[in-house]
Amino acid sequence: MHYTYQTEQTCSQQIDFDIVDGKLYNVSFFGGCHGNLQGVSRLVEGMEVSQVLERLEGIRCGWKDTSCPDQLCRAIRQTMDTK
Repeated sequence: MHYTYQTEQTCSQQIDFDIVDGKLYNVSFFGGCHGNLQGVSRLVEGMEVSQVLERLEGIRCGWKDTSCPDQLCRAIRQTMDTK
């Protein structure tokens, strides 16, 4: 299923992604540090959502309480809560 998430407190403004059979696909960040976020997107492609959460949840960006990878985890959690 396809999801869109509006980020908060990060340079990126939106994350689009698909979850198919518990795995993450087609992650796209809009805004933010393009090279870094393209790298994150490629690294998580096809990964189990539980592994993404384990590895990326809680990462901070500087003084902020969140980061773009953490926002991806929040987006995943939101999809899990609405199911």
